Amino acid sequence: MWISKLAFLALAFTQLGLAAPADELNKKFARDDNGLQKVVTWDKYSLSINGERLMIWSGEVHPWRLPVTGLWLDIMEKVKALGFNTISFYAHWGLVEYERGKFDFDGYRSYKPFFDAARKAGIYLIARPGPYINAETAGGGFPGWGTRVEVPWRSGNQSYFDAIEGYVKTIGKIVAEEQITKGGQIILVQPENEFSASKGIPWPQTKYMEVLQDWFREVGITVPMIENDVNVYLKNYVPGSGEGQVDIYGYDGYPQGFDCANPHTWVDGKLPTDWFQRQLEAAPTSPNSVVEFQGGAFDPWGGPSYEACSVLVNHEFERVFYKNLLSFSTNIFNVYMIFGGTNWGGLAFPGVYTSYDYGSAINEFRGVTREKYSELKLQANFLAVSPFYTTSKPQNLVPNTIKGAFTDNTDLAVTHVKDEVGGKTSMYVIRHAVYNSLSKSSYKWSANTSKGNFTVPRLGGSLTLDGRDSKIHVVDYPIGARNILYSTGEIFTWKTFGSKTVVVLYGSPGETHETSFLTTKATKVQQLTGTASFTSKLENGISTINYQTTGKSVLSLDGGNLIVYIMSRNEAYRLWAPTLSGVSKKSRTDTGVIIHGTYLVRGASIDGSTLKIRGDLNGTDTIEVFAPASIKDVTYNNRRLNLQKTKYGSFTGKIDFKAPALNLPVLKDLKWKSTNSLPEINSNYDDSAWPAAGKKTTTNPRKLTTPTSLYASDYGFHTGNHLFRGHFKATGKETAFSLTVQGGNAFGFSVWLNQEFLGSFYGYDAGQAANKTFSIKTKAGDNVITVLQDNQGLNEDWTAGTDDFKAPRGILAYSLIGSSSPITWKLTGNLGGENCADKARGCYNEGGLFIERQGLHLPGAPTAGWKDASPLDGISNAGVEFYKTDFKLNIPKGYDIPLAFEFQNCTQNANFRAQIYVNGYQFGKYANNVGPQTSFPVPEGILNHRGDNSLGVSLWAMDKAGAKLCGLDLKAKLVAETSYGSVAPSEQPKWVKRKGAY
Repeated sequence: MWISKLAFLALAFTQLGLAAPADELNKKFARDDNGLQKVVTWDKYSLSINGERLMIWSGEVHPWRLPVTGLWLDIMEKVKALGFNTISFYAHWGLVEYERGKFDFDGYRSYKPFFDAARKAGIYLIARPGPYINAETAGGGFPGWGTRVEVPWRSGNQSYFDAIEGYVKTIGKIVAEEQITKGGQIILVQPENEFSASKGIPWPQTKYMEVLQDWFREVGITVPMIENDVNVYLKNYVPGSGEGQVDIYGYDGYPQGFDCANPHTWVDGKLPTDWFQRQLEAAPTSPNSVVEFQGGAFDPWGGPSYEACSVLVNHEFERVFYKNLLSFSTNIFNVYMIFGGTNWGGLAFPGVYTSYDYGSAINEFRGVTREKYSELKLQANFLAVSPFYTTSKPQNLVPNTIKGAFTDNTDLAVTHVKDEVGGKTSMYVIRHAVYNSLSKSSYKWSANTSKGNFTVPRLGGSLTLDGRDSKIHVVDYPIGARNILYSTGEIFTWKTFGSKTVVVLYGSPGETHETSFLTTKATKVQQLTGTASFTSKLENGISTINYQTTGKSVLSLDGGNLIVYIMSRNEAYRLWAPTLSGVSKKSRTDTGVIIHGTYLVRGASIDGSTLKIRGDLNGTDTIEVFAPASIKDVTYNNRRLNLQKTKYGSFTGKIDFKAPALNLPVLKDLKWKSTNSLPEINSNYDDSAWPAAGKKTTTNPRKLTTPTSLYASDYGFHTGNHLFRGHFKATGKETAFSLTVQGGNAFGFSVWLNQEFLGSFYGYDAGQAANKTFSIKTKAGDNVITVLQDNQGLNEDWTAGTDDFKAPRGILAYSLIGSSSPITWKLTGNLGGENCADKARGCYNEGGLFIERQGLHLPGAPTAGWKDASPLDGISNAGVEFYKTDFKLNIPKGYDIPLAFEFQNCTQNANFRAQIYVNGYQFGKYANNVGPQTSFPVPEGILNHRGDNSLGVSLWAMDKAGAKLCGLDLKAKLVAETSYGSVAPSEQPKWVKRKGAY
């Protein structure tokens, strides 16, 4: 308890502006090797790191959804290129403690490479270690063995504490070592996740939250604890509330919901207008913190695809909703997701499929081709050069109730945000009062400046706001030693180069904008390049330009000491403002570089008189670079560019792209081998080594409706396909067999009596459980029923006390009609269950198919004696066939060429399922009759881009007519020259004969 009280004491001293007693601070905050205290502090405005106020703009990334540690830096560099400074991440308990009491943080399960990548990229981290994470992952991150712990989870009872203590303290120690107080990158820790409601247990669970935080503090976590309520109205565990309180209050928001089937529909009334006011009421000592805000949407089985989700939450959504949040002075802002990744193996919960692209700004194959990436880059880069924002507050709290304020158009709503510490700089966030309006509205803006009130534009014309758009106008905005008096053109960035300042302004194509500067030299505005239409006026030290944002143009003011780069939004999308590496923080505040052109700029550094740019290029392009006057040469990926110096000081010229020779294998032409992967239906199959399903009781909340438990998790099987074999002695009078099976959304099952196929439940998007009755003909004597079931993952446990994650997978009920003969069951899943056979790839990677139990999906597995057959030939009966082939790749070095395996949807014999195994990793779960996913990206590091590869496909035909693939191809999703370098492969141990395999 003393640790939490100490945290509260330090907070109180900080917020009162007093120095806390040295002994107390030394307990709370570690010292670095130089004896300098590294402290994360906060007040009602913002977070401060090492004494510097920052707007924390973060994106959510889950490293375990990209099981190639060598690619984590790639994602971080792309997040950094947005102008973000932070990444938030979940840790997955189930991945590292699949078997109770045995922790495995090896390989991709290690967080050290993730922390090292963050350090190298210069990215701060928000750690969200659980124990519960939700995250659309199996069990919400809870391990499968937790289904056998007979108490409500996420509650303050001892059995639950006993279950979580080992994990909490183990992951806590890992996080503690990477805090900023110890030279790491972690600045905040979130205990629990969306812990906002309960059912069947008391609420709130303050004891649980207190114990959880005490354990984290006990193992050395000293940075602030932050909460994420599911909405700001709930006010759970707010600072000052007593037991269980966090240091900083935060909340979530997903206003557009998850209806990707209607991606163009913006439902009335979904734009929040009172969140800042509610946050102020809940936690006046906390900066406004939105710990998760919608960056996309998850797509369910049978859904419209993630491309539709990227439209639902697109660049227009970002302009309206994100700028609305900025109008609330949201100084801790995390976008969920910024990169989704892949639910490879059995990581998915039943509501989603293999892809977790999420429609996010960085897509599943790590591409940055969506317009929403570029729009987000515009907003984040503006905030990165706007320190006034970190001490700002909205001056009018409910903007939609004051229509017409600050403009002459009552269809518009405006929020005035002002720096309350500096006292001058303001921004006005303008949108439609009816947020989903499609109207184009003209208006004039009342700008209240230090030089008086102005009705803008002053030099003619009107301002325009398109439907589903929002704009930020600034007043008294400093740009180095100069000031913008007001601007309706939005700011991307500004930099100073000695006595010269360069500022970049943008807007929608063809719109009229007006910007006024306070200048010292009475010189007229000169157009140095471009064709922008503009007028200007100089009066009383104020230079005003009225301009059209079309294409790009460069204007010179203040005797050439102020360069104004004006461009349309689409041209601004091509801008980059990388942080210069190897330059002191103080120097970075006064200088930098601005780059226009290329697919991606990862970073830049100065070496003497040379500017070295690292990036990716996907086509021949024109590049323009603003850099310090000392720069004489520019290189791109260590290639010297032949650039010309412009009269206004930039470098410009062509940068050539050479497309590589790319010869991908044609999969249908490869030599395939196949083998039966359902020998269990053969009359001579021996299941004596299988676990007996003999438990007559269960700790599961769902009481048994069968003589013995047929819940797979009761026997340690939580992932992938499960098989059940029921033995009985028949009288010959049996007429039917009925059973109810549960496997989660879109699951399926097939049933055989002896070797006779009885039928299948094919599955559909929302189908979580199903009952089927089959007519049967038994033989006198011994008979066996075989059931093959697909497990789509354990449910999440979003509401505390419900134990939804314990919803069983397996047979819930059965009946042998016409006979009272008892059935004795055996079952299996992945070999070894919780003590799984393949520790390198992990326990979520395999299910209970015969080939998986034998390890035949692994590279180097023996195929001698297998048939020559392809999955495009298929099988002519119900069952499971496994196909295997090998191929080589020789992707040229220096290129990023993500690849995907693509199915062609089949309409004939459509009821089948398939899984793809790439070098032993299950990276695709395809349900032909459900959909929607047909393209399965597989990252480099799982695929060997320069070397040998093993490919396996399991084909589960669910009809007696059999099934075949109608097409399977390997295709490039992107071709880009890159500076990223080589990617080390993840562990790919080859096949060895497995002890005890059956």
